[in-house]
Amino acid sequence: MLARKVIKAKILELRRVKSILLEREYCSYQRYLHGEKAIQLYSATRQQADRYLRKLRDQNGGLMKNQKEYPLILRNDVYKANTKLTPYWIRIPVAGHRGGINVPVGVSSEIPDGAKTREAKLIRKGKDWYVYITVEKEIRERQPSSVLAIDLGVHHLATTLNSADTHPRFYGKELRENQAHFYKLRKELQKKGAYGTVKKVADHERRTTDAILHKVSKKIVGEADRCNSVIVMGKLAGIRADRRGRSWNRRLSNFPFYRFHQFIKYKAEWLGIKVVQVSEAYTSQTCHNCNSKGLRVGGRFQCDSCGHEYNADYNGAYNIMMKLVKRGIGQCSILGAASLTQPVNPIG
Repeated sequence: MLARKVIKAKILELRRVKSILLEREYCSYQRYLHGEKAIQLYSATRQQADRYLRKLRDQNGGLMKNQKEYPLILRNDVYKANTKLTPYWIRIPVAGHRGGINVPVGVSSEIPDGAKTREAKLIRKGKDWYVYITVEKEIRERQPSSVLAIDLGVHHLATTLNSADTHPRFYGKELRENQAHFYKLRKELQKKGAYGTVKKVADHERRTTDAILHKVSKKIVGEADRCNSVIVMGKLAGIRADRRGRSWNRRLSNFPFYRFHQFIKYKAEWLGIKVVQVSEAYTSQTCHNCNSKGLRVGGRFQCDSCGHEYNADYNGAYNIMMKLVKRGIGQCSILGAASLTQPVNPIG
């Protein structure tokens, strides 16, 4: 299968002339996106801008946010130079300067041998410049011998359950604490009218959130790697189906489930691990022990039919796992049923 990942790179030691040319092209690109069509811009960059504008129109009707800087889309011109400074350089086209400018970049992780570089995104953060490089490589897909199910939630970002070991693992409790901290901080700043600081706090919150998402997704994919598992997750569209309440919906809407799903997907596929989505319908309402409809109260699931009580996230993860086991994916269809018929009974 064709797997993709994004590698973060920082532009290093930008000399004065190159800095001026880069700043000019980047600012011209922003002005072009905001409607100044007559501005001077490198032809390929203009074409990328037009494609990006069409994408924005499809997403939000073409509305552009004032003062927002959008990533400058670059073609696949990343190359290795093997200099003393860094082995990686990138060519950035600029208007009026033949050949563009070549700048050294330091990458967060090595570009794997045999991987092809695709488009890249140039972003300015303060005084620094970063390039997010998309690479792709043909990866041989594994034949799994177990199923790793993931249930997403608010109390814990993710609860996992593996058909090879039905003891659940809970991840990402710190994300809820992180979200609550920044929500309280934003409210206090808004009361004081410190809206400029609110934006800085929002940027810091996103960085800390992404750090948690990367850490948790790395652990979960590592578990799938060790157990040779296919990963199954519920479809995000159904995550609100059985949730009600203003406070709950606020917390739920602030949780970055989509980004987390993307982190899981690209990390897994890069290792040849397949990621499958199934419908979450009734997975949080059904008792995995007797298939009767039960009652979820906070973090608990209670079943009046069989009298069992479970951690609600564990119950959801078990039901998600069974949906894939019953469907049969590769070797998953021949998994021993014995390990799945006598579940543990976690309450924590």
